Amino acid sequence: MSLPILLRPDAVFDGEHRHAGWSVLVEGERIVAAGRDITGPPGTREIGLSGATVLPGLIDLHSHVLLHPYAERAWADQVLRDPEALRVARAVMALRRTLAAGFTTLRDLGTEGAGEADVGLRRAIDEGVIPGPRLICVTRAIVARGTYGPSGFASTCCVPQGAEEVDGPESILRVTRMQIARGADWIKVYADYRFGPGGDARPTFSQDELASIVRVAHDAGIPVAAHATTAEGMRRAALAGVQTIEHGNEGTLEVFELLAERGVAYVPTLAAYETLERIRGLGPDHPAVVAKRAAFAAARCSGVTIANGSDVGVFAHGDNARELELLTEHGLTPLEALRAATSTAARVLRRDDLGRICAGARADLIAVAGDPVAGIGALRSVRLVLKDGVDGPPDAAVERKAV
Repeated sequence: MSLPILLRPDAVFDGEHRHAGWSVLVEGERIVAAGRDITGPPGTREIGLSGATVLPGLIDLHSHVLLHPYAERAWADQVLRDPEALRVARAVMALRRTLAAGFTTLRDLGTEGAGEADVGLRRAIDEGVIPGPRLICVTRAIVARGTYGPSGFASTCCVPQGAEEVDGPESILRVTRMQIARGADWIKVYADYRFGPGGDARPTFSQDELASIVRVAHDAGIPVAAHATTAEGMRRAALAGVQTIEHGNEGTLEVFELLAERGVAYVPTLAAYETLERIRGLGPDHPAVVAKRAAFAAARCSGVTIANGSDVGVFAHGDNARELELLTEHGLTPLEALRAATSTAARVLRRDDLGRICAGARADLIAVAGDPVAGIGALRSVRLVLKDGVDGPPDAAVERKAV
């Protein structure tokens, strides 16, 4: 059994508040004490962290570890041309970089054409085969037939899809149950997407269809996340009973108030859209950019729970902290952004052992140089990462450089 560890930083952010002069004592996989004047039993390993803040391991609620940054490899090429073994090998390195960057838990929202490879990666992490964050999987997202991609091929061609298609009540129930049987921790459904003659985003499922997915998932104790960029897709998903709405690009004050009323969390994925805007050459005055900012402002006014999720994979793994920087640029305080990536994200996951520093919580802890409550940029200077009380990865200083 490993020796107890006593962390002595300048301050501790416990998931809700900053406390100067606190220390944290870890034994095995758990925190046993946090506060002032803490001492460890004989043999305790003390780690002095002068000038640093200790905080809970960060949580990213929207990731795709099996995707490579779009600026380097187009999504369709990854789905159609890259063998799954290559994508898994890339994911192994992505997981190392993510952990080294201080993110100890990821909710991975779809393998995008790589089947159930996320479940295999989760097992490899849990069994200590590879280092990586705690991985929460959905396997393949659920989409309405003919609405996702890759698209644009002749109708006689049958090409691999980036998600699992359904096309009616029986199909919806079968696929939802099969994903749970294959190891999904959450179910993800695309409540809307770009399809039809104009290629505009529009709802892809009725409210009743979405509710049937939610009902099957909830019967198995599985929560549901909904990709929804349109106000109507968001409305239907919220009324159907999903737990989170991803993106929400066209959300209005009215629909965000509905989310707040029904306890649905909002995951804005600002970093991914910043990347897509750069790739597509969209300026700050482009209607889509303006709409995204307006939606976030409406969300802030509505009182909806805003949780951290970046859609990393669209951009470089290990650069997950960019989402928190953008949350503050869009109006959250650093304290609010830190909560979104710790205690709030843990509540969304229904995990009271994550996202906080207190006796009994899991020893997922990071130390950063400086004070992230004063300036969120401090998250870029990770000095220490513990996951379940274990240092890692051992060459973290090298791996923290995002690629």
